[in-house]
Amino acid sequence: MSETPAVSRRLLLGGAVATGALAAGMTGAAPTAAAATMRAPRRRPGQRSMTGVPFAARGTVRVALIGLGNRGSGMAPGWAAVPGCTVTAVCDIRADRARRVADQLAGKGEPRPAEYGGSADSYARMLRREDIDLVYVATPWEFHHEHGRAALLSGRHAMVELPVATELRQLWDLVDTSERTRRHLMLAENCSYGRNELAMLKMAHAGRFGEITNGHGGYLHDLRELLFSDTYYTDAWRRRWHTRSTASLYPMHGLAPIAAAMDINRGDRMSTLRATATAARGLADYRARFVPRDHPSWKETYINGDQVTCLVETEKGRVIRAEHDVSSPRPYSRINTLAGTRGIVEDYAGPAPTGARVYLEPDHGGHTWRDFADYAKEFDHWLWQKVGDDAANNGGHGGMDYVLQWRTVQLMRAGLVPDIDVYDSAVWCSAVPLSAASLARGGDPVEVPDFTRGAWAAARPGLDSEPTDMPPVG
Repeated sequence: MSETPAVSRRLLLGGAVATGALAAGMTGAAPTAAAATMRAPRRRPGQRSMTGVPFAARGTVRVALIGLGNRGSGMAPGWAAVPGCTVTAVCDIRADRARRVADQLAGKGEPRPAEYGGSADSYARMLRREDIDLVYVATPWEFHHEHGRAALLSGRHAMVELPVATELRQLWDLVDTSERTRRHLMLAENCSYGRNELAMLKMAHAGRFGEITNGHGGYLHDLRELLFSDTYYTDAWRRRWHTRSTASLYPMHGLAPIAAAMDINRGDRMSTLRATATAARGLADYRARFVPRDHPSWKETYINGDQVTCLVETEKGRVIRAEHDVSSPRPYSRINTLAGTRGIVEDYAGPAPTGARVYLEPDHGGHTWRDFADYAKEFDHWLWQKVGDDAANNGGHGGMDYVLQWRTVQLMRAGLVPDIDVYDSAVWCSAVPLSAASLARGGDPVEVPDFTRGAWAAARPGLDSEPTDMPPVG
């Protein structure tokens, strides 16, 4: 088993990330379009694509968790609830969190996982165990590359929360490490498994929107209260990202479902990205009104724009608009809009709290929106038909967390190809550093790397999977 380097305590407590490094993995002047893209490094001898590579089938999937804050601890019961899955080890730099999650699982009648914590290298000690098949990473963003890479080098598959990495050189490193180790790394993109998102995907592939021309997605979520909480984001790690760079920090929830419907990496590819940003006003305004003057946040200067918009063009001439805004007073929305020559769907646009509407030819006329409900039922994805009831009882975010977990375990137990692979993960997350690069150049377009190294042109299945069963347990 490969030895993995320990992460420094300085980094674990949140080191600053310079704009240039975020944009291109380099320092100095603002990167040019070519430099910002970091063109595909050559594969090493013996290194091969992971496109279409299935998991090795196994009877039980043994999951280890790194990072047990709000997200990691919240996902732990879902992993344990999936048939044929067991949580064998849990890890957090704060040992009390590992103990708390282990207690929680044991209290539900699950086998008690081994606990690791108390130091920066606790995760490396955990990865020396033999009883791990999949490592789920839910640490702060700046550690995702390190922890995901360590999981691959230890011979395990990895599922990493958003984003899998924040720099282009890190994204390329994860692609290359996956190809060398022959282990999959997957973005934990739960919104790609949302019920409406999957129905939209099926409608697109059935031609109901005609030829797809554009899409619009985003992550618009008023996080101001949580960002200034002293307990929700440990060491204020997420708020501090707003002091480091101007970039679209978290656009994947809206971008990924649109990219999937457009068959990005499966017949089309993202080719260029340009970004715009509004002024950074929201967090400072909230702090002035609601945060005591002795709070540590008053030592911070916020530079990330309240709303950062990425305009992505594809090889086939399609356009994706992806937005990020967590600093403004507004109801939650992922936007989730897909349009083509024969119709359009808009999700999160109807009556409060959420709604979806559609307009399709020849079904509709009179320039009047219609309810999406009938189409959502007609094009309901088989995953939701199979596990929707279980998802409602075991998963957060409307059940899509559990659908993601159930499907991941099923893919591994049945020996199938992952729905979301390392190339999808890398290109969706590349919007973070590419937006920083574009904004550093005044909003000029930058090239999007082809992480597939040419394999994007071939059509292949992804989230539009065919129905399959979970193998029987035992």
